[in-house]
Amino acid sequence: MAPSSPSPAISDVAKPVTMRCRGVLFDMDGILISSLGSVERSWHTWAVSRGVDPAIAIHTAHGCRAIETVRKLRPDLDDEAELKYIEDLEVADNEGLAVLPGVRELLAALPPQRWTVVTSATQRLARIRMATAGITVPEHIVTADRVTFGKPHPEPYLKGAGILGIDPADCVVLEDSASGTKAGREAGCTVVGTTFSHSIEELAAAHYLVTDLTGISVEVLPEDQGLILHFTPLMA
Repeated sequence: MAPSSPSPAISDVAKPVTMRCRGVLFDMDGILISSLGSVERSWHTWAVSRGVDPAIAIHTAHGCRAIETVRKLRPDLDDEAELKYIEDLEVADNEGLAVLPGVRELLAALPPQRWTVVTSATQRLARIRMATAGITVPEHIVTADRVTFGKPHPEPYLKGAGILGIDPADCVVLEDSASGTKAGREAGCTVVGTTFSHSIEELAAAHYLVTDLTGISVEVLPEDQGLILHFTPLMA
């Protein structure tokens, strides 16, 4: 991977970036689709029913596996049973689900074998959400129930690179959460964070920041030489 900038740090001047890579790893919620309403309503319901402050539950849940949120907030409960409960709540609530700006265009420009999804949602929830949004779901994706350790641990993105058969150093991660940007960076990927759900300060682990995916274009190199991404990062 060859960013045009000599340093991977977030730019303090908004200069165009030309980045060569071989694969792209997308987070789902907050990157491909907006399901913020469903997430917050579902966790609010769970929290009220379990005697937890809803604001704390919602904040803790963002970007993390549900089962780990349960373990943090109610370690006395059966985590698998609670996971099923919150998963059922989220599956049933698709109100306001929408594809985020720039997603359809970027996915259409990428060869299918060059991208996949790495999400903290379960396999069932992720596939239902993407299908409902009208996004073609890759055959193999990384979900909460396919890893031992969730974000911010690097395992999810290491597995995502493995699915593509690409070295993590040759992958670009697109993320919107603090835990996700940390996971991508720890995995050795180049991380582009969006400011959809977190502040610039919370996304310090990202190498670059953008508002959304609308400004990212992709050039597919001939003879399986990889990809070139073009975008202009936000000023730090």
